[in-house]
Parts: sequence; structure tokens; C-alpha cells
Amino acid sequence: MSTTIIYAIPNCNTVKKALDWMKAHKQAYSFHDYKKQGITSAQLTSWAKQVGWEALINKKGSTWKLLGPEVQATITNQKAAIALMTEKTSVIRRPLIEQDGKIIALGFDEAEYKKAFK
Repeated sequence: MSTTIIYAIPNCNTVKKALDWMKAHKQAYSFHDYKKQGITSAQLTSWAKQVGWEALINKKGSTWKLLGPEVQATITNQKAAIALMTEKTSVIRRPLIEQDGKIIALGFDEAEYKKAFK
């Protein structure tokens, strides 16, 4: 059986929707809380190889917006993005759902979840 891990922070509305969906569809998962457990640059590098570092940064969230344009302008490559995401985990797009080392969903989209969890 495959292992599903949801990487996120629990007080995010998008994450709450995703968790509610998972519970309603009886999907087993473990939860990795960025705030409590952090994230390694190796993990972020692995994800960046799968979806690109740009997709991992939540540019709609308050953490990104609070960085200010000067700091935002410095995030131009994977190395800078990973350093930022390691330091400020709230800037990582969420939830990120991984199954057996592969990203199967990023964010919450019910249609995507239906495809991912057949």
C-alpha cells in the first residue's frame, strides 16, 4: 500500500478544505506540519525537480506579500527559492500531497483530487 503524506500548516483554509475532502473520501494519510517539523532543502530540491521551484512558492499568500518587492526580486532561481522556503515555510504552496516520493497534488482542486485518489 502506498504512503500518502500531506505537507502543510494546519490553520490554512485551503489545507482545511483538502483535509475535509480526504476525510470525506476515506483517504488515509499522515500530516507533516511545516511549522513544527520544518522541511529540508533536500526535500524541496526533490519537489523542485518534479514541478519546478516556481510552482512551490505561494505568491498569493501573505508571507510572500510581506517579503516586500526588494526581497521578492531576489528569488530568481532554485537556490534562492529553496533558501527562502527553508527559512519561511509558510511561503510554500499548500497543501503538497506526496505519495511514495512523488507529488500527486499541489494546492486544492477537487477535480485533481478525484483523479489522484481513484
